[in-house]
Amino acid sequence: MFPQIPLVPLHVLSRSRCAMGRRAVSPAAYNSFCSALPHTSHVVQWGGCDVWKVGGKVFAIGGWNDADQDMFVTFKCTGIAFEILKDMPGLRPAPYLASRGLKWIQRTGPESMSDAVLREYLRGSHSLVTLGLPKKLQRELGLIPPTSAADAANANANAFQS
Repeated sequence: MFPQIPLVPLHVLSRSRCAMGRRAVSPAAYNSFCSALPHTSHVVQWGGCDVWKVGGKVFAIGGWNDADQDMFVTFKCTGIAFEILKDMPGLRPAPYLASRGLKWIQRTGPESMSDAVLREYLRGSHSLVTLGLPKKLQRELGLIPPTSAADAANANANAFQS
């Protein structure tokens, strides 16, 4: 019923599994992947970043890098993932977001995280943000099944009988 938040095993993040010397994800590949996730919208903001949202809430940011660098990709993650990822090469707590206590990671290069693993974290970020949306909006977007009027009436009646 609810989206699954993928858990990526630590061995997937090891250097031996990454394509060393490979450039990070391209803006076109990043935007193509994010656009394929359910009910997403795209805006360019914050200095030309490709910002992806679900239900009006940000789940991924591509950019914030200098022109001569690989594209930085920023995503929301669980607290456990944040603790694991924050000190790995090519990853860091996301500027502006993590400093405010939010669990966001920024991939600055492919040293520790391949593009395939990045896609799983982007999918997880989308799920985390989706789960944080109000239930009414989740229903409107078709992310959870609608409740019937009879179910709502029964729930209200049961609440008053307690």
